Amino acid sequence: MNTNNDVAVVGVGMHAWGKWGHPFVKYGVAAARAALADSGIDWQDVDLIVGGETVRNGYGGYVAGATFAQALGWNGARVATSYAACATGAQALDTARARILAGLSDVALVVGADTTPKGFLAPNAGERWDDPDWLRFRLMGMTNPAYFALNARRRIDLYGATPEDFAAVKVKNAKHGLSNPYARYRKEVDVADVLASPVVADPLHLLDICATSDGGAAVLLTSMEYARRKGIANPVRIKAISTVTPTFPQTIMDMPNFSTESASAVPAPELTFKESIGHAAYEEAGISPEDIDVAEVYDLATAIELDWMEDLGLCKRGEAESLLRAGETTIGGRIPVNPSGGLACFGEAVPAQALAQVCELTWQLRGQAEGRQVDGARIGITANQGLFGHGSSVIAAA
Repeated sequence: MNTNNDVAVVGVGMHAWGKWGHPFVKYGVAAARAALADSGIDWQDVDLIVGGETVRNGYGGYVAGATFAQALGWNGARVATSYAACATGAQALDTARARILAGLSDVALVVGADTTPKGFLAPNAGERWDDPDWLRFRLMGMTNPAYFALNARRRIDLYGATPEDFAAVKVKNAKHGLSNPYARYRKEVDVADVLASPVVADPLHLLDICATSDGGAAVLLTSMEYARRKGIANPVRIKAISTVTPTFPQTIMDMPNFSTESASAVPAPELTFKESIGHAAYEEAGISPEDIDVAEVYDLATAIELDWMEDLGLCKRGEAESLLRAGETTIGGRIPVNPSGGLACFGEAVPAQALAQVCELTWQLRGQAEGRQVDGARIGITANQGLFGHGSSVIAAA
């Protein structure tokens, strides 16, 4: 088994994002088979399958690991299912990695897939007065785009960001996604197009906000020893996975909580929650932000990408707009962000999106991201955040 914390990424696969109207299992199985084919490892050799739970697809979605295992053909593998909202894929990946590092597994298949309803995400039906996610819709009318708009307004007030800056993020990501065969939206836009689209929650327009999508992604992990036995000499390696929670008191409004916590009795922590996500990953991997060559971050809305650049330490506070304007976050710039096209081009397929980011990093670090390759990429980072305190960051290295 491993002598360090590295595990090998030996196979990745995806089902194209879109609105296909099929059961989520179809997308997950397609992604899983693609990952197995990519690795050259047979399904019968997989000894652990971890599924990312989807809460909108009935009981099969709640027990996604077993659902995918059955669909692929029962092989006696151990099984687990993880849920952490938008951080689900990273948490599922961490479950697989932990069992490999503990010597309890050699070959783990991690799968996430979703079929989403039309329109923006909403709480499940029913009266649930003890459910804070339901309450924020019922009591406050606080939809996801409303939270995104609050983040955007904060950037305007603190750093002088403009709607044109937010639109420029969409323009960049749309260009990146043009050559990505798995992206749902593959069309260039300009700033005027974004600003001419309907305002959803001021200052954000429709094209500032990601859609909801169907899609699937899968990652096949093995121990480093198993990879060597299979003749995979230099696989992409997972160096760190951060799944931290916030530290009390949380003094910055964070979706979907209603209020912040007071720092009158206990001082605010040195790092904000989102800063702590990247910090934990860097600490575990033994690297710093300066070592990162490429980043895949959680651009639910355009302004949020700018926040993540600073939260991950890729630039100082208030500098994200300057990097964007200088072209430093595009392919060919100092730190390309979302070369896949990001959620701007994919939309949300919640259990799959953190895994899709790892797929993209794997292709980038292998030099296989045709048409969107970041030259010389050796180390990449992802970032996601799940509702109610789920942090998520993955660092991968060639």
